[in-house]
Amino acid sequence: MKLLMVILLAATGVGCGYSSHATMPQQPGTMPAIASLVPPSTAMGSSTFTLEVDGNNFNSNAVVKFNGAPMNTTFVAATMVKATIPASAVMNTATVPVTVTNPGTPGGLYGGGTAAAVSAPMNFTIN
Repeated sequence: MKLLMVILLAATGVGCGYSSHATMPQQPGTMPAIASLVPPSTAMGSSTFTLEVDGNNFNSNAVVKFNGAPMNTTFVAATMVKATIPASAVMNTATVPVTVTNPGTPGGLYGGGTAAAVSAPMNFTIN
């Protein structure tokens, strides 16, 4: 009798469509592109300044990375973001990469969403 109940329950579960949900793969995110940096350079030991990054495809939650470190970023438009660069980031002469990252979006119950997308780097010079 127990075996019969187990078989009936298993058949009911399969017959009702109970199974794992199909998942959608994550889609590529919108790729940001940097056209220019304003200013393109600064003097070593300068005080905190605002770096304007011009380009396209910037999301409202885009993040500027200066020498690999995320900076406090303000979205102005899909073609401009501004980042606050602290004085501690320009203490030594160097050429450092600047990138913009559009973070990914989470998927729902069945997966999906978008992957993070990072722009090609543009060099910033610390004289």
